[in-house]
Amino acid sequence: MKPILADLLHLLSLERIEDHIFRGESRDLGGERVFGGQVLGQALTAASYTVEGREVNSLHAYFLVPGDVAAPIVYEVEVARDGKSFSNRRVVAIQHGRAIFNLSASFQVAEPGPEHQYAMPDAPDPESLPTFRERLEPYADRFPEPFVEWIRRERPIDQRSTDLPRWLNPERADREPEQLVWFRANGKLPDDALMHACIVAYASDLTLLDTAVMAHARSWDDDRFMIASLDHAMWFHRELKADEWLLYHQKSPSAQGARGLAEGFIFREDGALAVTVMQEGLIRPVK
Repeated sequence: MKPILADLLHLLSLERIEDHIFRGESRDLGGERVFGGQVLGQALTAASYTVEGREVNSLHAYFLVPGDVAAPIVYEVEVARDGKSFSNRRVVAIQHGRAIFNLSASFQVAEPGPEHQYAMPDAPDPESLPTFRERLEPYADRFPEPFVEWIRRERPIDQRSTDLPRWLNPERADREPEQLVWFRANGKLPDDALMHACIVAYASDLTLLDTAVMAHARSWDDDRFMIASLDHAMWFHRELKADEWLLYHQKSPSAQGARGLAEGFIFREDGALAVTVMQEGLIRPVK
């Protein structure tokens, strides 16, 4: 396993410090605050540590205040319900004595039932697309050195967009707030369904809010807006493997009131719809 992927698995693994209380590390990924996907993945891990024999079927989360990248995060899990088919957990993430994030997660035993789904959109083969670094490095002369260094980092999630970011192609004024991104873990993972779900939760926050911003931002560091995730919801429909290619179809149906809504549909390479994601984010004009 590549060290960068092993580090992500370590990040998503939590230390048990008391019954239903866990502690996780933080990572500085180049921003001023903890990456939302990290808190999301760790909180789902904490909830899964208290459930046996059931897979996650949904989660609903709120980002309350920015997390401190220099401090660990404590996760307190409340057992809300254990029924015959479903279990529900509530998780609060705490830093410096205050809640920074909360999550409710539902887990279900495997059951048969009727099936239908949205069709997977057409997309180029992921192996034919450039990596994140290959996509952006030709434009390195447009960016300051810290951003170029960030572009060149090895990443635990291999992302391959089907198009240039809008802020690299601002003349495309007709471009809809929509994007297609293939992603997968950057290496082989152990066969653990909940681990794969936690990694997909982590990855689901990497590009989703960008979809709501892309119709308005004019550059990669557009300082006209204050941008932050407000909430995040996921529904897990079908089995998936985070180390196999997944197509993330992201759209933004609305932006208003200094908030933008984004929806995402994560498809397996065989066309099966595996996960639906929704997120609302702050897009506040800065006066």
